[in-house]
Amino acid sequence: MIPSEVLRRVRHIEITARRLVNDIFAGQYVSTFRGRGMEFSEVREYLPGDDVRSIDWNVTARTGHPHVKKFIEERELTVLFAVDSSASQSFGSRGQLKSELAAEMTAVLAFSALRNNDKVGLLLFSDRIEEYVPPRKTRSHVLRLIQDVLSHRPTGTGTDLAKALSYLNRVQRRRAVVFLFSDFIDAGYERILGITQKRHDLIAVPIGDDWESSLPEDVRLLLEDPETGAIASVPSGPGAFLGEYEAQNRDRRAALAQMFQRSGTDSVFVRTGSSYIVPFLQFFKARGRRFH
Repeated sequence: MIPSEVLRRVRHIEITARRLVNDIFAGQYVSTFRGRGMEFSEVREYLPGDDVRSIDWNVTARTGHPHVKKFIEERELTVLFAVDSSASQSFGSRGQLKSELAAEMTAVLAFSALRNNDKVGLLLFSDRIEEYVPPRKTRSHVLRLIQDVLSHRPTGTGTDLAKALSYLNRVQRRRAVVFLFSDFIDAGYERILGITQKRHDLIAVPIGDDWESSLPEDVRLLLEDPETGAIASVPSGPGAFLGEYEAQNRDRRAALAQMFQRSGTDSVFVRTGSSYIVPFLQFFKARGRRFH
């Protein structure tokens, strides 16, 4: 039995997502993500103005009249959402958890894909593979993905991005558009990130929170690492600790951006409690300029 609160949140996210798709995202999505290439359609007689490079010489020789091959764009895509469900995704300081933001972004992009007749699937992971849902293209399937992102209770607490990407490459043989939602609190995955980027159209979406870059001042905080259970009591007023904390997080974000750039992986940085619309629209437009 699905809790009524989860169903209510799924419905709210669906309404929000459909409005954004109708008003903003659908056109940007289809212009950004192209089909896999050109698919053979038929052979027909040559007409004045046809590209001579498309002549089918075998049919031409057999019939005695010039014929050309006709191709159409293979539009259908497979879109996979690889979503971090580790313990750190249950954090959020501005009225929204990281997992909730991931669910909403999944909904918007999944409904955009569905509108363009693309298939969508889901991979949930922590320090192990939590759940894999093969791609399909129905509204009920998209709602199931949103529900899974919101309500899944992981068996693992840590994050293993290398394991998740390796699994994804095994189960998804054909090229896909892959959105990787995580806070990327992990190490040792750069090599497999580069491999995945070459096999698929990979977009990394680091999810952050304001408290991860700047703590509130003049209070003593009791902090717990949700992935390890470690607890520490720290002062957050002006001083060495606060400055070091903020510097470390700036460095971590810069290192992430550099790693994505080295591997050729597109990225969209978002934060809980803040609009993800502008970062995604900027990404769509930048990518559109790059590929046109």
